[in-house]
Amino acid sequence: MAKGFGGRSGMGGINMNMIKQAQKMQQDMTKMQQELEEKEYTAQAGGGVVSATVTGKRELVSLTIAPEAVDPEDVEMLQDLIVAAVNEAIRSAADDAATTMQKLTGGLNLPF
Repeated sequence: MAKGFGGRSGMGGINMNMIKQAQKMQQDMTKMQQELEEKEYTAQAGGGVVSATVTGKRELVSLTIAPEAVDPEDVEMLQDLIVAAVNEAIRSAADDAATTMQKLTGGLNLPF
């Protein structure tokens, strides 16, 4: 029998160790993704007159508009503030996910 293929020595042991490490990383990533999806991110626009909250799944769960932001003569400005607040909250969620995953993968550029 060729050396390194029948027991725990040689390449067989290295491969098993690498597989175990990959499985652990996959489990850690799954747990971290679940935690990130449950987090909420809030951002404001217009000096705080519009506030949007999204989840880590990037779903809008709350939108608050202060009465002074409602001007029937300038609906377009309110729409812009809403879009800005929602987009900033989504960016926060995406940035947090990227930073967290980079910590887990040690900077490896993995495709997820």
